[in-house]
Amino acid sequence: MAFAPRGPEASFFQVLDQHRASLLAALRKGGREPAGGGTHLATSSEVLAAIENVIQDIITSLARNEAPAFTIDNRSSWENIKFEDSVGLHMVSHCTTRKIKSDSPKSVKTFALILKILSMIYKLVQSNTYATKRDIYYTDSQLFGNQTVVDNIINDISCMLKVPRRSLHILSTSKGLIAGNLRYIEEDGTKVNCACATAVAVPSNIQGIQNLITDAKFLLIVEKDATFQRLLDDSFCTKMSPCIMVTGKGVPDLNTRLLVKKLWDTFHVPIFTLVDADPHGIEIMCIYKYGSMAMSFEAHNLTVPAIRWLGLLPSDIKRLNIPKGTLIPLTKQDQMKLDSILKRPYITCQPFWRKEMEIMADSKMKAEIQALTFLSSDYLSRVYLPNKLKFGGWI
Repeated sequence: MAFAPRGPEASFFQVLDQHRASLLAALRKGGREPAGGGTHLATSSEVLAAIENVIQDIITSLARNEAPAFTIDNRSSWENIKFEDSVGLHMVSHCTTRKIKSDSPKSVKTFALILKILSMIYKLVQSNTYATKRDIYYTDSQLFGNQTVVDNIINDISCMLKVPRRSLHILSTSKGLIAGNLRYIEEDGTKVNCACATAVAVPSNIQGIQNLITDAKFLLIVEKDATFQRLLDDSFCTKMSPCIMVTGKGVPDLNTRLLVKKLWDTFHVPIFTLVDADPHGIEIMCIYKYGSMAMSFEAHNLTVPAIRWLGLLPSDIKRLNIPKGTLIPLTKQDQMKLDSILKRPYITCQPFWRKEMEIMADSKMKAEIQALTFLSSDYLSRVYLPNKLKFGGWI
C-alpha cells in the first residue's frame, strides 16, 4: 500500500467499490480498456510542420496577389458542437468556420497578432522551452492590450492547428489546489506529497508529471476554495482516507481540468463534485464532466463523463430541513443560466440532474454549501459527506 490507511473501516467503502466496478465495466463495454491510458499529444516535429504549412499557405496567397487569411473553426456556435455521452461536448468534423483576413480593417490586427504568436510558438517548440500565457502577454503588453486577447488567440491557434495547447509549449499559471493520498514527481524531478496538512498547488505542466502513486477510493472536486479549506481544517482527507480532494477555485482553469482527467485516465477512481445548489455551481460541474463550448475542440483531453454529482443537491435542502432564511432567491441571471443548462444536449441523458434543476426552478431559490453550517458547524465533513459516500448519495 502506498499510504497507511487511517480512515474508516473497509466496509465503509463497499458502495464506492461497487460504483468503481460498474465504471470499469462500462469502460470495457464501450471498448475503452481501463489501462491507465492518457491523451495523445502532438510531437514537436508535428507542431512545427503544422505551423510551416500555415506559413506556406500565406506565402502561396501572396504569390497569387491574394490577401492571406486564417481559417479558424467557429468555437462560439452550438451548431458546431456535438454531444456524446462518452466524450462530452466536442466539435463536429465539418463545422462552420470564420476567416481572419489580412485585408480587412476589422481583423487585420488579429491576423498580425496570430502571426506574431505563431512565430513565438515556433521558437518555443524548436528550442524545447516553455512560456506561460502571461510571459507571452508581457513580451508586448501594449500591442496585445490585455491578457484575454492573448488567451483567445492561443486557443484559436490550438484549434486551427488541431494541436492540444500544451503541445504548443505554452503553459498557464495554475490556480487550483490538491490534497490527500497522492504522490508524484514533477518534470524537474521535484517529489510532491499531497498528504500534508496544507494543500499543494496544481502543477503548471500536467503533461510533465510522472510516477503518480495513490490508493485513493475516491476523488472529490470542491467548487469553492473556502469550502476546500474548511474540509482541510476539519481533517476530511484524514478521516475519509484514502481519498483525494481538488478545487479549481470556481470555474476551473485548464491545468485543474487536465489534472482531474489525468487522475481518471491513470487510476479510474470514482470522481464526485461538491458544488453550491445554484446554476453557477451546476455550470462548473458540467465543465468538469462534459466540457465547455470554448474548449470543445480539445474535449477528448479534458472531459470526464464518469463524474457524479454528490452535492449540494436542491432536493437535499428540503430533505435536511435547511431553514428558508439561509436560502437565496434566484436572480434573473440565475434563471437565464438555469434555462440555458436545461436546454443543453447532455441534460437529456441525465434525468436525475434535470429533476434536481426543476426543483430549483420551481422553488426559485438557491443555496450555498455553507447553508449546512446551520445544522452544525462541521455538519458537512462529519455527517453530510460521509453519509453520501457510504450510502451512494450521488447522481
